[in-house]
Amino acid sequence: MPTTRAEWRQQLRERRAAFATSAGYAAAEAALAAHLRRVVTQLEPQALGLYTSIRSEFNAVLALGADPDCDKLPWALPFCRREPREMEYRLWDRSVPMVADECGIASAAGPVCVPDVLLVPCLGYAAGGYRLGYGGGYFDRYLAKHPHVTTIGVAWSFTRLDEEVYAPQPHDIPLTLIVTEQGVAP
Repeated sequence: MPTTRAEWRQQLRERRAAFATSAGYAAAEAALAAHLRRVVTQLEPQALGLYTSIRSEFNAVLALGADPDCDKLPWALPFCRREPREMEYRLWDRSVPMVADECGIASAAGPVCVPDVLLVPCLGYAAGGYRLGYGGGYFDRYLAKHPHVTTIGVAWSFTRLDEEVYAPQPHDIPLTLIVTEQGVAP
């Protein structure tokens, strides 16, 4: 059993990659998309911050783009800088080509904005809305500066970490809620 965050990250990346090629993936993907669309629609955001999926992450852009209600919303994507290590959101008109941020992740070239609802990819998650990400701290820094935004973690149910083996660190900021293929996580 992993004991460090680095070990948890490695194990969860491997499990998620294997799941993405499994027979049950398509059904789980459809269920997660349906739950996510329902939550986003209920929140009625003025602007929605999404993410560009990497490393077998759930593709929220594709899932929400298929829903006419969600497709009408102004969308924004994160743009990360390495020095200083920070993140901002930029409006995205959904055109291609996109621009790469300083971490090499596809982003938008639009004006900087602060979406009122953010989708946040989770490598893993724990009770209380705590998220395990890739370890860069970008989302925690952003959320510390923007505590008023509503945050929706996007995760697979099998990535839930027990409180006995995973404890949040002082700088970790809990998400408002987490959505999995099983619905809103307790």
